Amino acid sequence: MQLLLMAGLSSPLPAQEELLMFDSVDTRNYAVGRYNPLPSAIKVARLHYSGGGDWYWGSSAIPNFLKFVRDNTEIPVDTLERQVRITDPELFQYPFLFATGHGVMSFTPEERERLRQYLMAGGFLFVNDSYGMDQAFRRQMAALFPEREVVELPFDHPIYHCFYDFPNGPPKIHEHDKLAPRGYALVVNGKAVLYFLVESDIGDGWEDEQVHNDPPEKREEAFRMGLNILTYALLY
Repeated sequence: MQLLLMAGLSSPLPAQEELLMFDSVDTRNYAVGRYNPLPSAIKVARLHYSGGGDWYWGSSAIPNFLKFVRDNTEIPVDTLERQVRITDPELFQYPFLFATGHGVMSFTPEERERLRQYLMAGGFLFVNDSYGMDQAFRRQMAALFPEREVVELPFDHPIYHCFYDFPNGPPKIHEHDKLAPRGYALVVNGKAVLYFLVESDIGDGWEDEQVHNDPPEKREEAFRMGLNILTYALLY
């Protein structure tokens, strides 16, 4: 929770009065920027990475996911999507970063050093492989922490059980190569600080229903897995 303290968040869960205030906010104001969240609300940012492809992929994904979190938990979240570069001064204000895209994602040496500092300070990065990032991004993970092994998380890891139960590991949401979904991680002091999900693509499941026409049960699985990742990032 070190990063939360740096960001001025003394606790991920506010008082009950604040939760009631949060629930009463008119959600129609989110998109036009008039919403002023509680100072204690968790802010999630999309990572605008410089090396590679379409970091912006899936514009409806994060707002839909955060609304699911708001509606199904007492975790106070700002449902407005933020965007941040690794080199931006405000990087450390965000305890949870989301990144996605197709193909290669790479970092400059300066970006790797700053991202390493962010993760060592308690931040968390979730990378959703929308397609084609597997081998290249695992190499980036190894370059980010060369002294640590990139590991595949076993299915009994808390990330698969901390809110909803996924006894068989990450769900399969979007089919690409008929391969089983896998979750890889970098672990620092016993905690996964970077989680890389391949052959699952829960980000597609977060998008508006008409984008991929995923059935409701698949979209629900995607949202639930996302909530597990967020819960693990904030509370473990």
